[in-house]
Amino acid sequence: MTKKNDIKFLRVAHLRGPNIWTYRPVIEVWLDIGELEDFPSDKLPGFNERLTGWLPGLIEHRCGVGERGGFLERLECGTWAGHILEHVVLELQNMAGMKTGFGKTRSTGQPGVYKMAFRTRDAIVGRAALDAGHRLLMAAVNDAAFDMPATVAALAELVDRYCLGPSTAHIVDAATERRIPSIRLTEGNLVQLGHGAAQRRIWTAETDQTSAIGESIASDKDLTKTLLSSCGVPVPEGALVRSADAAWEEARDIGLPVVVKPVDGNHGRGVTLNLMSEAEVRTAYAIACAAGGSSAVLVERFIPGNEHRLLVVGKQVVAVARGESLWVTGDGRSSVGALVASQINTDPRRGETEEHPLGRVNVQDGEILLDLERQGLMPGSVPQDGQKVLIQPNGNVSDDVTDLIHPEVAHVAALAARVVGLDIAGIDLVCEDIARPLAGQRGAIIEVNSSPGLLAHIKPASGTPRNVGAAIIDHLFAPGDSGRIPVVGVTGTLGTSLIARLLGCLLNAAGKHAGVANGEGLYLDGRQVHKGDCTGFAAGERLLINRNVEAAVFESNARSILAGGLPYDRCSVGVVTDMGRVDEVAEYHIADEQALANVVRSQVDVILSDGAAVLNAADPEVVKLAGLSDGRVIFYAMDEHNPVLVRHRAGGERVVFARDNHIVLADGEHETSLLDLGKIKPATVKHPASVLAATAAAWALGLQHDLICGGLRAFDATRKTTY
Repeated sequence: MTKKNDIKFLRVAHLRGPNIWTYRPVIEVWLDIGELEDFPSDKLPGFNERLTGWLPGLIEHRCGVGERGGFLERLECGTWAGHILEHVVLELQNMAGMKTGFGKTRSTGQPGVYKMAFRTRDAIVGRAALDAGHRLLMAAVNDAAFDMPATVAALAELVDRYCLGPSTAHIVDAATERRIPSIRLTEGNLVQLGHGAAQRRIWTAETDQTSAIGESIASDKDLTKTLLSSCGVPVPEGALVRSADAAWEEARDIGLPVVVKPVDGNHGRGVTLNLMSEAEVRTAYAIACAAGGSSAVLVERFIPGNEHRLLVVGKQVVAVARGESLWVTGDGRSSVGALVASQINTDPRRGETEEHPLGRVNVQDGEILLDLERQGLMPGSVPQDGQKVLIQPNGNVSDDVTDLIHPEVAHVAALAARVVGLDIAGIDLVCEDIARPLAGQRGAIIEVNSSPGLLAHIKPASGTPRNVGAAIIDHLFAPGDSGRIPVVGVTGTLGTSLIARLLGCLLNAAGKHAGVANGEGLYLDGRQVHKGDCTGFAAGERLLINRNVEAAVFESNARSILAGGLPYDRCSVGVVTDMGRVDEVAEYHIADEQALANVVRSQVDVILSDGAAVLNAADPEVVKLAGLSDGRVIFYAMDEHNPVLVRHRAGGERVVFARDNHIVLADGEHETSLLDLGKIKPATVKHPASVLAATAAAWALGLQHDLICGGLRAFDATRKTTY
């Protein structure tokens, strides 16, 4: 077969907000498939077999057929390279551990040139998957070699580096289930949930309610014990020491066996259990010093039983995982190190990334070496066939036992978190039976951890996975609270900048700290803080992350929507003045009025069900958008006899119009004459339709009539106060 020429990328853009394709971020690619326009998949000998051999998961792609195997059916019937690339990129992302499913490919009308969009959770990973998919596709077309394992491994590394960690993603997914918006604030795991003044922030299992003092107390094990004991929480007897001699002296006072651990450690690091001799105590002291970074070490009474990790969120225990000892069994040939590698570290749940709930076991760790030494072994020792060797006394805290916990134990754990001052805490507790009160079995809390790991509860080795993300979201947001502030989108080209600024003034008059992003600049409470075009995504996001902003107004147009998408996921009110002109966006392959309408409709598509669309009744194309709104519709027009207004009002709906130079609000048959247009400043009232649109949006937001009047009177379109 003659080698086919390469596919060309004409444009690659990350659309970060709702766009013409979907509500969520996508990468949009303009492709020139060249001569492959004449070679769909059914005309490339062996292509389908090569492609599905590399990507067997393509069988799960339903495509337009709507059922499993749908895409493979399209391959057999013949489909084009742009559509195939879409599915290849999606599957590569899935194989790398970043689950995605949305993609679309459409012809531009120009032969061989297509627009393709695919969902991605991270732009860097998505772009890398696009490049890898491109190479894979051309290798399949030209029957060339392709290193599939290396490609997936490289993408998986990027997923691990750039995507949210699994615990943070679990919380964000729970927020999405409640329709709470999210914004990633850093390349790490700092995420904003909600908008503006209604927002909350998380950093994995820490929140903006997590006390810094509480975290400091939790990292000081001796202080934690003192506080817990004073409040009646059972803790093991013990004391702080600063030398190996003092550690042994304290161990004798307490009585063997004992536990030695760093005073400032966390998550069980440097902890050695069940120490029975002076030599073991001295060795454990050195291990604890190294792990904690200081000579301050705790020596405590050893509590027999299983270690448990209790996750406390707010005032209640939401998940419990039980630990079990880790053992290997000798075969008479393999060393302890080899047995650990083959019998423990092969567990797919173990790994070095956040995706793995369990870490790999290193037989060179000090605690493990000490446990082996106590059994007369070293990592290189070869146990007898059938001999059981203890590797870690409590190294596998991942069996869910949430349903077994006794109410008194849950109460004690929740109390411990409150005493330390943490809103989310991992409570390490040792007892023989979590279903019995601690008092009858000498159980005790041995550690309180800030920023606890969540994976043991999300992906337990056994038992029921717990939706701890939902518990954290319920802790941060009251029932019915969406974390949203009033957001208004104004789309079109007729006076949209004026409408946005005027609406900001009306919100200020209603007592709200309002932000406005429009074609003239960025405004906070009427003051211009940035001059220039702010209709893009990045400028708009500045308002949504501002904790002072209680309401936000955004101007957009077809060009800004095509370039980056809307800067918000949903809005309370969407205003559309007009469609604009096709020639203004012709470079985006928008060739006719219908294509333009599909762009502008994005503004109406994102209106919340309890919100409203404010539409210009004088523009027939805008009127057609009314049926797309999930919320109610308010039409506005200068002429009260406009047929659209008349019909809408007759149906008991709301309209805004001008009569005898007065703004009139009509809700069905009920009318309110709001304000004489002559009372509004000349620079504003020379655009009366814009005044009506802003008034209608304010009405849709529930602003009181007298406040709307006051704001209209006060607004000065010529005044742009800056900082």
